[in-house]
Amino acid sequence: MLNDMLNKAIAMELQVSIQYMWQHVLWSGVSGFAVKDELRKIAIEEMRHAEDIAERLVYLGGYPTTVPAPIFIGESLRDMLERDARDEEVTIAFYKKIIEVARSENDLVTANLFVHILSDEERHHDTFITLLEDVEVEGGQVLAMVRARLVNVIKRLG
Repeated sequence: MLNDMLNKAIAMELQVSIQYMWQHVLWSGVSGFAVKDELRKIAIEEMRHAEDIAERLVYLGGYPTTVPAPIFIGESLRDMLERDARDEEVTIAFYKKIIEVARSENDLVTANLFVHILSDEERHHDTFITLLEDVEVEGGQVLAMVRARLVNVIKRLG
């Protein structure tokens, strides 16, 4: 059961890694400028998560998937950030279940790995929620305030 959960986690991490990287590459204009570097940074963190989980899965005798969960790019900045925030929420809930199962199986290493990753996922979620708060509904333009907030977010992540 735990190995299947780890493989699902790998697929989820691969998905958002690719999703955030493509959003970073494809997004342009003022709104894209405000978020693209942050998307790139988070994409790289997500790929590291996939690697860490895959290494743990191999240690446990499993074989890591190479197939990501479905990828979403988005038609507007708002669509993109809403989906990214939702994906992080799903991941956070799922990782809490993995921690619970790992602890019930006395697999403290897997539990600790996911406690660490969970902290990153909560930070990613906070980033997307913060950016969403600053996006105007009309036209998907970024408010001037998002630049100042983004600088603060980047400093916190730094």
